[in-house]
Amino acid sequence: MSISANYAKIRQEIPDYVTIVLAAKKKTPQELVEAIEAGATDIGENYVQEAGQMYNALQKKAAKVRWHMIGHLQTNKINKALRVFDVIQTVDSAEQAASIDKRVERARRQIMPIFIEVNIGSEDSKAGLRPDEHEPFEDYMKSLIRDMFQFEHLRVEGLMTMEPRFGNSKDKKDI
Repeated sequence: MSISANYAKIRQEIPDYVTIVLAAKKKTPQELVEAIEAGATDIGENYVQEAGQMYNALQKKAAKVRWHMIGHLQTNKINKALRVFDVIQTVDSAEQAASIDKRVERARRQIMPIFIEVNIGSEDSKAGLRPDEHEPFEDYMKSLIRDMFQFEHLRVEGLMTMEPRFGNSKDKKDI
């Protein structure tokens, strides 16, 4: 199935109010152009450098979509990330949020939408807040979100989570 047909099929199955963020990892510029022309509005990338390269390769098409940082963002890459990304989905501490807020202000941007990344399976191979390290987790999250609201240039839009990967996903039943 082509990228455009696959996107159209998925878009039909998901309500319009749900944003689909397409992961660009290992995709070619031509594949992303096809997705954008099929109606994709949001693209996610794991790495700052790859996002910058893809953004440049797509030229005018790149400006037609919102770019989401979906990989771990290192503090030393924040300035470069702000040149490409419209949303950062991988914030996992008030300290990281403070660093982003400071850089957003210096870059003279108004607001950077962020998501708090939660490693719901507490997997060692993934970044994000681990529920098993913060007891009780609900209280910790409330406190963290309150802390995040102090930042003038950030807007918490939600949580970014990924389920643990166990076995074959085709064998899983709908919840």
